[in-house]
Amino acid sequence: MNTPVPPVTHIPVAIIGGGQAGLSVSWYLGHADIEHVVIESQTAVHAWTSKRWDNFTLVTPNWHCRLPGYAYEGPDPDGFMTRDEVVDWLGGWLRTFAPPLREHTTVTRLRQTGDTGFELTLQNAGGHETLTCDQVVVATGGYPLPVVPDFAASLDPAVAQIHSEEYFTPDQLAAGAVLVVGSGQSGAQIAEDLHLAGRQVHLALGNAPRVARTYRGRDCMTWLADMGPYDTPAQEYPGGKAAQEKTNHYVTGRDGGRDVDLRQFAAEGMTLYGKLTDGNDATLRFAPTLASSLDHADSVYNSICSDIDRYIEANGIDAPAPSRYEPVWTPAHEPTDLDLGDAGITTIVWAIGYRPDYRWIEASAFDGAGRPMQTRGVTQVPGLNFVGLPWMHTWGSGRFLGIDRDARHIAESVGAALGRPGIRLAANQ
Repeated sequence: MNTPVPPVTHIPVAIIGGGQAGLSVSWYLGHADIEHVVIESQTAVHAWTSKRWDNFTLVTPNWHCRLPGYAYEGPDPDGFMTRDEVVDWLGGWLRTFAPPLREHTTVTRLRQTGDTGFELTLQNAGGHETLTCDQVVVATGGYPLPVVPDFAASLDPAVAQIHSEEYFTPDQLAAGAVLVVGSGQSGAQIAEDLHLAGRQVHLALGNAPRVARTYRGRDCMTWLADMGPYDTPAQEYPGGKAAQEKTNHYVTGRDGGRDVDLRQFAAEGMTLYGKLTDGNDATLRFAPTLASSLDHADSVYNSICSDIDRYIEANGIDAPAPSRYEPVWTPAHEPTDLDLGDAGITTIVWAIGYRPDYRWIEASAFDGAGRPMQTRGVTQVPGLNFVGLPWMHTWGSGRFLGIDRDARHIAESVGAALGRPGIRLAANQ
C-alpha cells in the first residue's frame, strides 16, 4: 500500500513565529500587498501569558511600547505595564489588522531547495504538510532553550527544580526556602517577588550589572533613549561583541518602578552567594565572588549616572543635583558551600538564561555557538532572514522600542528580493 504524499503548496514569504516581531513583519508585508503566511506553534503572542510570572512588569517605560501603526497611548507613559496590561495592549494592536496567521502549527524542518527557495515541513493536528516559499523570516524569539547546569541532574531529587520561565507565583512552590540562581533581570525580580511574599530566599549572583530606576528627575532608560545607546548600530557600539554578550542590567517596574538593591535585600534577611559552580546531592559550591559581583553591579550603576551627568551638562539641561549609590550592606564573609537540607531549601529556580536551538534549520547560517550569522537580520543564505534577536541591529533590538524599525528593514529586504522595492511605510520612529 502506498503512503499518501501530502500536498505541496507555495507562498512567496513564510514567517515562522507569531510573536510581536514576526507579526510586525507581517504588518508591513500586508500593507505592501505581499502574499505571506505567519506560522505559529501555539497562539499569537502567547509568551506573554505562558512565560511571565504573575507580578511581572515591563522594565522599560510604557512609552517605549511601539509597534507598526500602533503605540502606547495610555494614561501613564512613564509607568510600567503589568503582564496582563501588556497582553491587553497587544490584543488591541492585533485588532487593527488581520495577519494571515496559522496557529497550532509547528515548523519541524526548514531546508534550502537549490540555490533559491525553501521547503518547510509543518506539523499540526491534521498531520504533516509541506510548504515551499521564496523568502523565510525566522521570528521564533531570541534563544528558546532554558539553560540548567549539567550537575542539576545529580542534586537531591527531594528538592524541586524549575526554570524561571516556569515560575508564576510564590504559592506554586512548596513551603520552605527557595534558592534562585542568577541575578539578571529575571533572577533578581523573581528573588524580589519571593522576598516580598515573605519567603526565605537564597540568591546566587552572576555578573549582571544594575541601573538606577530614576536619576536626576527622569527614568534612566528615558535618559538613555535621548542619549542614543539604544539606536547605536551593533558594529559601532563601544566594547564590541564583549559588550553585547553582557547580561542586561537589573531593575524593576514593580509598584511604579524602583531600583533592585540586592544589598538592601541582604540587610532584610536574603542570603547572597557568589557564582554557583558545582553541586551534588544536597551540597552546592560557590565561587568567592559575592563582594566583587556586588561591587561590579554598583560600579555600572554609578557609571551610567556619570554618563547622564555629562549629557545633562553638555546640553545645559536643568535637572536635580547628581548623586551616587553608597552600599547599605557589605558581606562579612564569602560563603562557598551550602547544604540544601540544612538551609530548608525545597525549590531551586534556575534563572541563568537560554541558548539557541536552530537544529531544525538546514542552512549554513550559524556560528560555532549555533547563533545566526546575520546583518540586521539578513543572512548570507539568500532568502533566509531573522527578526526579534537581541542585538540584531542595536541594543534596542528585541525590545518593543526597536521592533518596528527592525521589522520594517526585514520587510523592505524581503520586498526587494521579490522584485517589490520601495515598500517603506510610515512607522512609529
